[in-house]
Amino acid sequence: MTFKRVVSHEIFGHRLVSRSKSPVISIVLFSLLIFFMFAYSIISNMSLQSATFTVLPISFTISTQRNMIVEGDGENDQFHRGIRRKLPENEIFRSDELTEKFHGRVQEFFNHKCEVQFFMTWISTAESFGTREILAVESVFKAHPHGCLMILSRTLDSAQGHMILKPLLDRGFKVQAVTPDLPFLLKNTPAEAWFNDIKSGEKDPGGIPLAQNLSNLMRLAALYKYGGIYLDTDFIVLKSFKGLKNTIGAQSINSAKNWTRLNNAVLVFDMNHPLLYKFIEEFALTFDGNKWGHNGPYMVSRVVHRVEGRPG
Repeated sequence: MTFKRVVSHEIFGHRLVSRSKSPVISIVLFSLLIFFMFAYSIISNMSLQSATFTVLPISFTISTQRNMIVEGDGENDQFHRGIRRKLPENEIFRSDELTEKFHGRVQEFFNHKCEVQFFMTWISTAESFGTREILAVESVFKAHPHGCLMILSRTLDSAQGHMILKPLLDRGFKVQAVTPDLPFLLKNTPAEAWFNDIKSGEKDPGGIPLAQNLSNLMRLAALYKYGGIYLDTDFIVLKSFKGLKNTIGAQSINSAKNWTRLNNAVLVFDMNHPLLYKFIEEFALTFDGNKWGHNGPYMVSRVVHRVEGRPG
């Protein structure tokens, strides 16, 4: 009899369940209903987002976590490209009091008994120079306590930039942000005519942000003009660079420990080194603003591969 009553409870619950349990069941059922509605909403949104990425003509080229380029086609992309090409005119190409003082500031800064002179470039906003970059800069000075670091950057060469770098300055590190003078750096180099053509609009800068490619060129020109060491802002330095001379970082090597690809993220060169001249020449002659890496790591790899084994 007891067993039959339990079965009756399970089948005809709405008749036999006691009133004290009814509110609990109602709450459970209501919660389940809310859950299914919420889950359906999430699935619907995911479906819509997937459809968006499928329909839009967007392609992604991802090199590393720190580099992602989005390219697209069509009228909308042409509109954004038009905006993008106007931006450098206002910032990158702007000449003012800071650019006019560039060469003098470089000479004065590196006259302070610098054991090693480093360069970095920063083309993003000042506020985006964050913890990762500060740690990278700090690592330079841990390995080179008497070194000097110049960051070529208009955005960091400001009151805001000074406050960002102040904790490093307070510790006695010789670091300074300086607005670069690109026409001065490129004068009498193979890239001078290229730069003038870009500035006048006669040469297409391509779909990749021009500032990124100018950073590739600026590091070469700075080392050619002054000599020293260039580092990207996401490198942690573990050992001193003092023993290195006319060196390029290898991105990958084979089993025989020969390089298979070089990278312009690490460059160590004497002033006026002929290989730097070749890099600048290759940049100007083969420039392609639509291929990531073509004017940077792939470019230095191409040139070194051609001249490898030659005397000098």
